[in-house]
Amino acid sequence: MFLRNAWYVAAWDHEVAEGLMPVRVLGENIVLYRRRDGAVAALEDACPHRKLPLSMGRIKGDDVECGYHGLTFDGTGTCTRVPGAERIPHVARVRAYPIHERYGLLWIWMGEAEKADPAEIFTVEHWGDPAWGINRGESMTLACNYLYMTDNLLDPSHVAWVHQSSFASSACEETPLETTVAPNGVTVWRWMIDSEPAPFYAPFLKFSGHCDRKQHYEVRYPSNAIIKAIFVPANSYREDEPLHEDVFLMDSYNFMTPVDEGHTKYYWFQMRNFAPDDAEVSARFAKSVRGAFEEDRVVLEAVDHGMANKQTPNLDLKIDVGPLRFRRRMQQLIEAERAALAPNAVPAPAAASLAPASVAAE
Repeated sequence: MFLRNAWYVAAWDHEVAEGLMPVRVLGENIVLYRRRDGAVAALEDACPHRKLPLSMGRIKGDDVECGYHGLTFDGTGTCTRVPGAERIPHVARVRAYPIHERYGLLWIWMGEAEKADPAEIFTVEHWGDPAWGINRGESMTLACNYLYMTDNLLDPSHVAWVHQSSFASSACEETPLETTVAPNGVTVWRWMIDSEPAPFYAPFLKFSGHCDRKQHYEVRYPSNAIIKAIFVPANSYREDEPLHEDVFLMDSYNFMTPVDEGHTKYYWFQMRNFAPDDAEVSARFAKSVRGAFEEDRVVLEAVDHGMANKQTPNLDLKIDVGPLRFRRRMQQLIEAERAALAPNAVPAPAAASLAPASVAAE
């Protein structure tokens, strides 16, 4: 179900301050804390003695002390103290996870530690560029499988019906979609020419009247996405030519961390090519984006429930090409990882959950 040799967001960096923070990633319980030098450590959240969560204990210097019998572990998972014992048992240790801070987020590696390379963390264009503004949203937990969220983020067409008061315009209903498959993910996109601007974006455009608009929905394996919104004056877009000087650009970065098979933690922020220091604009964007994501939450949680309890096969349409290609490749990556970890194991049928049985329609 999950690709483990990958970076996932465990928390916002400001969420890990002075205490112990429990999180759950890919069905595993983890405790986060900061050492005295400010670096974050991530440990299995279970003392090996009686499996009391270490997050119920306390920080002692750079170590974590279990709240049951005082076993103490350092940031590498090594036990440094067993009260009353003459020696520390060699099995008295917990798993430590590679963790790295970037973009205001804490990225955790859930697979083989020796393969954890921070250079593979999702790249954010324009980060630190003083000409670009940024707004961050609070994280939210959705009661749905993460693949329904990647489906949604490879589906520009849903905007016309789910986000009618914010991101939608009449062109969103009928303009055909293009799909591009790359080694690192799938992109679904389209240019909508001479169309009305969506209500969410209209107040921030430098021009009036109709526009040429691009929707760029890109999801990279295993569950990170960038959604690009591009607006230029109507009929000014030319392929392979620079965009109009009054172009509006907004890049929305979306990171979906599977909590378990039925729940997903959602982190996001947006970057824009205007009003870099305007706190009011950032607050307006953050509020509006949160409202739109709440609309997605209602739909996706209902979809998860509906698919789990369906009585007849679901229907796939032409607009589902991007999501289905993403799921197919994810299934291949997960199966390859499973085979590499256990070359003599019989492949498990669980991968079928990545691509639910359906019937196709043109």
